[in-house]
Amino acid sequence: MKVFPSSTVSLAEHEGFTYTEGGVCAAEGFLANGLNCGLNPDKEKNDLALLYSTTPCATAAVYTTNKVQGAPIPVTKRHLDETGGMSRAVIANSKNANTCNADGEAKAEEMCRLAADALGLSPEEVLVASTGVIGQILPIEAIRGAIASLAAGLKPDGNKEAAYAIMTTDTVKKENAVSFRLGDTVCHLGGMAKGSGMIHPNMATTLNFITTDAAISPELLQCALSKVVKTTYNCLSIDGDTSTNDMVLVMANGQAGNEFVTSTRDPRYLVIEQALAIVMGNLTRMLAKDGEGATKLLTCTCSSAPDEDTAIIVAKSVIRSPLFKCAIFGEDANWGRVLCAIGYAEADFAIDKVDVDLVSEFGRIAVCRNGSGVPFSEETAAKILSSDEITVDVRLNQGKATGTAWGCDLTYDYVKINGDYRS
Repeated sequence: MKVFPSSTVSLAEHEGFTYTEGGVCAAEGFLANGLNCGLNPDKEKNDLALLYSTTPCATAAVYTTNKVQGAPIPVTKRHLDETGGMSRAVIANSKNANTCNADGEAKAEEMCRLAADALGLSPEEVLVASTGVIGQILPIEAIRGAIASLAAGLKPDGNKEAAYAIMTTDTVKKENAVSFRLGDTVCHLGGMAKGSGMIHPNMATTLNFITTDAAISPELLQCALSKVVKTTYNCLSIDGDTSTNDMVLVMANGQAGNEFVTSTRDPRYLVIEQALAIVMGNLTRMLAKDGEGATKLLTCTCSSAPDEDTAIIVAKSVIRSPLFKCAIFGEDANWGRVLCAIGYAEADFAIDKVDVDLVSEFGRIAVCRNGSGVPFSEETAAKILSSDEITVDVRLNQGKATGTAWGCDLTYDYVKINGDYRS
């Protein structure tokens, strides 16, 4: 049975932040719900979610860069353009991606209209997301028949129902939230994510919805999201496939009552950015740990790099190596696969200065120094790799920058899951 990590990394280095419950409902003024509308034949599994703010929200977003994009993406982009970056609600479904369908956008628009009518909003105030099988026609009738119950069931602690509704092959729901102060005002920021396979992002990953009751402009919220996504979701790779429906939405309704944040030079902006980094970082770890068929969370840290971009590129190259991911599953300290992945990373550095250690709760072992192997105990290495959380510590010894990437091992179950995904 998969042991899921505690949702969080330590806040010891993040003074003023406290973990709290509630996910997307941790922030004031946000309600959520989820139910089974019939898209998923398993009636015990929610497949339709609704997230709603009682007041308008500044909204930021990033999307997949795949040339094939699910119908919800252009609809969501269009709605945010029409409202100047404001929204009130998000409707999302699992089981069907609504992608590569001639009527896809029309049905995504209808999902927004249905939610808007139920909530007393205009359709452009509603954003939409879908996840599931690509290329199958979305049975909109199921959503149409459930929307009244979905909206009527909205509640300030409906985050769990919503988080379950966006899961596909995920084995656990993924939520995280923090509280913090902006001056004398207590604010909250929380989120939920889904994702287990088809994850190798470039500007986003999977479906991720984040809310805050802090007051901040859409432009600054977008600035914070675009910066934080680079070092969190964009540093995650499960299998090297970038999905067609990836989306991250951040909604800020200002109900905490803080003075409006309008400048990146405002110290309070940096606090909001840090809150976003904490929550998105934790959700990224959760997504990595729950990779399809995964048994181990794999982290690669690349330090003493010439610059941050190089560090991130190297760390991601190691994380996404299928051969190394297989070695981790087999608990085989085949460090040559790490060097191979470092070597084909598209960045400039000298390989003959690189050091590599393997690290877990059971200890640390050096396997490479100055680009060459060093003697080590296979027994000790096997013990270290028996942990369910393993770190590959890469030091380029050519600068001061650091980057981290997250992934998981590659197992027999990954093949089984994707061998019959449609069924």
